[in-house]
Amino acid sequence: MESVRAVVYLSVCLSVLTSLCQGQRSADSQLPSAPDESILGLTTNELAEALQGLLDEADSRVALSVEKKASVIPRCDVGERCAMKHGPRIGRLCDCLRGTACNTFFLRCY
Repeated sequence: MESVRAVVYLSVCLSVLTSLCQGQRSADSQLPSAPDESILGLTTNELAEALQGLLDEADSRVALSVEKKASVIPRCDVGERCAMKHGPRIGRLCDCLRGTACNTFFLRCY
């Protein structure tokens, strides 16, 4: 009984929402007659410049985050601890020098 009531309530809410959105869509579908007409007090050229500025800022932020992720892993000397064990996973602390490797049992460079 409650599920039927919930379905009826949901369908009524959706139909009211749909009818309200139809009215807004018909009012919003009218395009400005001239390209230089202002929208919210700004011309289309000003809006395009503002959008380009936002996109440039977003590109610079993405480049910074990539640079941070590409950081250099420090080097370990022979006998130093090079990894930590987290359950079944092994996390690297540093990179062993050339000619040595991180022993996964002792977790040290040998």
